[in-house]
Amino acid sequence: MKKSLLFLVFAFLTTLNYAQDIGTEKIWRVNFLNPAIELEIPTGQFSTFSSAIGIGYGGAYPDLTFGGSGFIYIISPFLDVQEKWFYNLNKRNNKNRTTENNSGNFVSLRFITRGNSIAENVNRTSDFDFAIGPTWGIQRKYGKNFHLLFDVGPQYYFDTNGNGNIWPIMLQLNLGFDFKKK
Repeated sequence: MKKSLLFLVFAFLTTLNYAQDIGTEKIWRVNFLNPAIELEIPTGQFSTFSSAIGIGYGGAYPDLTFGGSGFIYIISPFLDVQEKWFYNLNKRNNKNRTTENNSGNFVSLRFITRGNSIAENVNRTSDFDFAIGPTWGIQRKYGKNFHLLFDVGPQYYFDTNGNGNIWPIMLQLNLGFDFKKK
């Protein structure tokens, strides 16, 4: 009994020590497709909280805009926050794939808000709108510090006037550079 308990304690401590090498990291990023500064910080061994602030392109939500035709656009400042839960970091590590800079697959809860438009070809029901929803995504580090993030999921969008609805598929694509915070 004592040997079994000692073995279990040793195995647990070894697993904890090994797993800490695979955990998430604090990363500063500069994104280019929708220009933003982003900070991703660990909230657990396999989870992070990211927050980005920038000015970027966004489409129009059907119940929050009217007018406009052709290619619809809204260019405005935004705040994008996301809690990510990575589920394959150990698997990537075991296959000798990088997990550096939080390279892995994740599920998340994402919240984004946009402010007053800088340029647009529609009329908005409010100067501020919001969207929240679950996503599935991947993020990868390529080369020394090139960053790719893609995620997709449904979202509920709304404005300050109480208008809102569900948008079935929200896509996000970010390209940029990582700057690891030591």
